[in-house]
Amino acid sequence: MRKGLKARHLTMLSLGGVIGAGLFVGSSATIHGTGPLAFVTYGLTGLIVLLVMRMLGEMAAARPSTGSFTDYARMAWGPWAGFSTGWLYWYFWVIVVGFEAVAGGQIIHDWVPVVPIWAIAFGLMILMTLVNLLSVGAFGEAEYWLASIKVAAIIAFIAVSTLFVFGLWPGASMDFSNLAGHGGLFPQGVASLFVGVVVVIFSMVGVEVVTVAAAESEEPVRAIRKAVNSVVFRILFFFVITTFLIVVIVPWNTVVPGKSPFVAALDRIGIPGSGNLLNLVILTAVLSVLNSGLYTASRLLFVMGDRGDAPAWMSATNKRGVPVKGILSCTVVGYGCVVLAAAWPDTVFLFLINASGAVFLFVYFMICGSELRLRRVWERDCPEVLQFRMWLYPVLPVLVTATIVAVLVSMGLRPGHRIELLQGLMVWGVLTLVYLFTRRSRRGGRAVSATAEPADHVVADRVTP
Repeated sequence: MRKGLKARHLTMLSLGGVIGAGLFVGSSATIHGTGPLAFVTYGLTGLIVLLVMRMLGEMAAARPSTGSFTDYARMAWGPWAGFSTGWLYWYFWVIVVGFEAVAGGQIIHDWVPVVPIWAIAFGLMILMTLVNLLSVGAFGEAEYWLASIKVAAIIAFIAVSTLFVFGLWPGASMDFSNLAGHGGLFPQGVASLFVGVVVVIFSMVGVEVVTVAAAESEEPVRAIRKAVNSVVFRILFFFVITTFLIVVIVPWNTVVPGKSPFVAALDRIGIPGSGNLLNLVILTAVLSVLNSGLYTASRLLFVMGDRGDAPAWMSATNKRGVPVKGILSCTVVGYGCVVLAAAWPDTVFLFLINASGAVFLFVYFMICGSELRLRRVWERDCPEVLQFRMWLYPVLPVLVTATIVAVLVSMGLRPGHRIELLQGLMVWGVLTLVYLFTRRSRRGGRAVSATAEPADHVVADRVTP
């Protein structure tokens, strides 16, 4: 594929990748369930994401690959790990693409009620498909401007809210009473700060996409290092600070789950038309996720086709270096999700959405396990490839892995999330059966896929420059 992504594309992709409806609307559920210290929950979750990204960044800097963590899982644990991780992540993104298309359709339908939601969703899918089919540069340019709008909106919100909180806004006075004036700092109990991690972690999905995109840039190692190092800034700025400002401006117990707390805060400040303004920003966020989701899913198909985990024609590209068939295959699933959302919103489509939640945590678990194994092998056999190291190895990687397992266990213990875990395990189980059934046909894959050599020797061979 072509090296068509510029540094500014990757920078904005890494900055805007985590800003979506999960922040603008989903934060309402976190604030409602946690209380005024919801920003602490975002900080704790951000720390987990930061450490996972650092581990992924270490592997991606050592060996940039469009397959990213799917290739690292294959190197560390063999072909089943690469196969299942790749298809799990692909499943997550194609379902998200369909979900976001429907969400965008609902937003525009509120403005133009005569057009049905499914028709608008199809139109948004077609638009983003055309962008991805042009070239990787077109994808990068579209993502740059869509993400710029999201980032600008957050910066504007923080600027206005800060002036209001510190009494510098017309008619405002400095007042932090909402933090402890409605049941104290821990109205839902201290444990709620940690239980909220289960919900919050899904709103931070997208930070890892830059390690996939970096393979199509001219300086992948530099791009990965810059993106990973900026995770702290992104999470602190976009999640922690904005949530803190919201709970200072608006009493936490007045926040309604499913309704944007950003609108409530802007209404309290006195910004006219805040609802329509925010819907416009959310629409750009939806288009951004559609754009990056199609890109990520198609590149995974490209790699899996090359490795023998998907049909070989998935890895074919046109003269512009675009995997056209892979992109179109992903859109077919997206169109199918739109149809399912219209026909069976509370059954089949709900199952797909619920299952995708736990699937993302499974991918994080595989990233951690891969780094723990590959770091040991690389330090022994080719330490020169470790240009960007994870901190305090192996203590921190082990702690992060244990934390992710704890989050999964907590999902199983909480009735509201148990179904997501079970459905996610069902998807993983189906993929494992597919792998076992088709294993023989994939034995002729590339060197990075299955071999009969001992795992340590295979890893050492694969990473030696």
